[in-house]
Amino acid sequence: MKNLLYALSLSLILLSCQKNQKNGVTYTPRVLTATEKFNESQPAADSVFTIYNYNSGNDKEVSGEEAFQVKFRDTAVSIQKNKANAASTDKFAFAQFVNTQKTALLVQAADSTGATTQFYLLALKGGKLDVVSLDRPSAGKQDATSVPGLSKVGRSGYLVNNDFFITNVNAQAYLIKRQNANERIQGEFILNSPDKSTLIFLSPNSLYQVHYPSDESFTEKLSKPAPQSAAAISDWIRENFTWEKNKKGITYLKFSDSDRIVDIREFS
Repeated sequence: MKNLLYALSLSLILLSCQKNQKNGVTYTPRVLTATEKFNESQPAADSVFTIYNYNSGNDKEVSGEEAFQVKFRDTAVSIQKNKANAASTDKFAFAQFVNTQKTALLVQAADSTGATTQFYLLALKGGKLDVVSLDRPSAGKQDATSVPGLSKVGRSGYLVNNDFFITNVNAQAYLIKRQNANERIQGEFILNSPDKSTLIFLSPNSLYQVHYPSDESFTEKLSKPAPQSAAAISDWIRENFTWEKNKKGITYLKFSDSDRIVDIREFS
């Protein structure tokens, strides 16, 4: 009798392990190294992705905030966070489709904090799940105290840690040209150009501007510090700057001083 009970218990344990392996898979993300588009069509009427509340059924919260899980087809997605160890997560604080096909998701790990904020793209590619890490090494002076995180840029898309821009229609992922190669842009994103293609970052001494489709950039030096509040910055820009196009058709924000001497190299 004891042997029978032992055999039944062992069978249940093995069945439970097989079920967990079937219902959840851990993926090792690759790193985005160039501009890519993640806009594959749905292979069938039903979406390949499902977003649902983490621990749905008992409404349990994670760190006081709602968290999500993602399924690819019928398999829960877990992501290995660090190549150095096997630690993984299947909890996401943010999960949003970034293409009209609904075959690409931008997600943020729910337990990410400070300088370790982790974002990923989950996308259908060649019939399989492609997991892409949106992370670039940075040695910026502000990295220990300030991480930009996620900024929604109107209807255009999402800016991730001042390092990546993900468009919101065709899930095109751009690497944002840095002001200094070894650090993420050490400034605050404040504005997108009227043609939705130039991102403006405010640093203490300049406006750093990136035309992300072409990887062109321009720095407008500031003669004095900008205002501190968001409302004051908006008025300050409207009163002191104008949008101008260079010979390449790229729109940048320029100081509107009638006595300003223009360096022709700005428009070359």
